[in-house]
Amino acid sequence: MQKTSTSQYEQVRPSGNSLATRLASWVTNNNVPARIMIFGMVLMLFWAGSYKMTAQGAEGIIPLVSNNPLISWHFKLFGPYVGSDIIGLTEILSGVLILTGLFKPQAGIYGGAIAVVMFFITSTMVITTPGSITRVNGMGYMSFLGLFLYKDVLNLGVSFYLISYFGKKAV
Repeated sequence: MQKTSTSQYEQVRPSGNSLATRLASWVTNNNVPARIMIFGMVLMLFWAGSYKMTAQGAEGIIPLVSNNPLISWHFKLFGPYVGSDIIGLTEILSGVLILTGLFKPQAGIYGGAIAVVMFFITSTMVITTPGSITRVNGMGYMSFLGLFLYKDVLNLGVSFYLISYFGKKAV
């Protein structure tokens, strides 16, 4: 594939005529990965943030937050229900900023930065939450809870990517 410069964006033209190179060119030129990451992240942040503002959502994160030294102070200071509301509002704010980044890239940078902090903290919960690692025949595996928490390692990577993506657009 060859890159051709068009204003601030680069188009990719397939150097061959195979289906694979045409597909790769189309995916690149239509910015498919960024679009999926942006809209997927925004939807997840809105959904998770609003759920944390329910009694069930707040009660569900009590063992996660309470056992993590990076954020356990949060529930001690605000209590689980107000603390969960603040976490939920932070997630929604991050989603709003990322979505706004489509029109004002600097907002997307801030939204990505907030997400980096959130997902860094939740990624450490794999280690700090009891029951996230289970033993089977003496071997340690991630339980369903551990796998649920591990997805935030990927979300951490996506958040860093969004900072880069919006940063390039802001320049």
